[in-house]
Amino acid sequence: MNGTLESTLWDVIVVGGGNAGLCAAIEAAEAGARVLVLEGAPEPYRGGNSRHTRNFRCKHEAPLSVLTGAYQEDEYFDDLIRVTGGKTDEALARMTIRTSEECLPWMERHGVAFQPSLSGTLSLSRTNAFFLGGGKALVNAYYNTVEDLGVTVAYEAEVTHVAVEDGRVQGLDVTIGGQTARVEARALVLASGGFQANLDWLASAWGEAARNFLIRGTPYNRGAVLRDMLDQGADSVGDPTQCHAVAIDGRAPKFDGGIATRLDCVPFSVVVNRNGERFYDEGEDVWPKRYAIWGRLVAAQPEQVAYAIIDASSLELFMPSLYPPERADTIEGLGQRLGISGPKLRETVDAFNTACREGAFTPTELDGLATEGLDPPKTNWARPIVEPPFYGYTLRPGVTFTYLGLKVDETARVSAGGARLGNVWAAGEIMAGSILGQGYLAGFGMTIGTVFGRIAGQEAAAHVA
Repeated sequence: MNGTLESTLWDVIVVGGGNAGLCAAIEAAEAGARVLVLEGAPEPYRGGNSRHTRNFRCKHEAPLSVLTGAYQEDEYFDDLIRVTGGKTDEALARMTIRTSEECLPWMERHGVAFQPSLSGTLSLSRTNAFFLGGGKALVNAYYNTVEDLGVTVAYEAEVTHVAVEDGRVQGLDVTIGGQTARVEARALVLASGGFQANLDWLASAWGEAARNFLIRGTPYNRGAVLRDMLDQGADSVGDPTQCHAVAIDGRAPKFDGGIATRLDCVPFSVVVNRNGERFYDEGEDVWPKRYAIWGRLVAAQPEQVAYAIIDASSLELFMPSLYPPERADTIEGLGQRLGISGPKLRETVDAFNTACREGAFTPTELDGLATEGLDPPKTNWARPIVEPPFYGYTLRPGVTFTYLGLKVDETARVSAGGARLGNVWAAGEIMAGSILGQGYLAGFGMTIGTVFGRIAGQEAAAHVA
């Protein structure tokens, strides 16, 4: 254990070295605070889930940086309401949306570069700014910034206990290199993520089926700090079964597959379960507003698995997959290759094809090309699957982060028993359930982390001053 960490009374300690934690550290350091960041991962894997991200959803009244047109508060909030089903704190959500506009220039000033958005199913040029080099480039830019600001960063630093006494944090127990010691600070920012990599915790909420889930995010977000704070009476928010879960390639690794394992073929496919049966409208809305519901949908199917079926006419309509799809010249043969009943898959595809109607197919926007007399319907992009060869992807739930977290107010302050703790703030996934009750909106996790990270850093530094 580095003796300097133990002997120093830090102004601000930030637990977690992802986007939210780094934003907090930057703001606190620029305000003159002496800052320590405790990152649980080894240095090559620093950054939590932020290194797997691609974009930032941003309000703007006029074109801004790489963003086109305007994306105003009410439209943004309406998009959020639709994906969450109204399960959000409106005041916090609207504050997050409004503040996002000033965040993008702030990000650019601190080394983040953006590129024009991609096309196809990820055509988001008006709503989302894409990071040049992806999330890893953003993380590296912020680490360069905190180094320039004199922030101390400790890697493989596992916080095992937050000592809360009389409504204030008195210190942290942290293990580094097999040694545990107490570190102390005047103010604390918790930005250590959710509990998605803790399979026992997932199973306690979801049942044993959760052990079949794939964890597309970092394996280091095991929820130790969240659990410790909840056990000490911190106020919680969110449902332990709600999470950002998408349908990913069933061949992905158990942990840390990241964004590359995501599949964007669903809007142009027929999706069936292990029994060869459809179970949801594949064309309900444009993919960035619906991709995050498919993890939960697949999780509810037998053995937590599903299969997306397309034909040759759709193969070039979405982002290429990391692994090539299964391929066959017949639907029956494709079913066999996927391990499901070929005749049953043929029956399902035939019923879908019969329900398709003539109309204009427009892959990049809602086209109203819907089935007729089919349950469940497909309400957009419903074209018969008839052109060989046929392709299929196995889908499994891929959990990015969980929504059970610490309740915060508009200043990012953590509370216990309804009373604000004296010197504790939270940002990022550990408090995202305050705004995301269910569902997800592409790029919004980075928005929450950036907005609340900056607020938490500013508030912690002001408390010390």
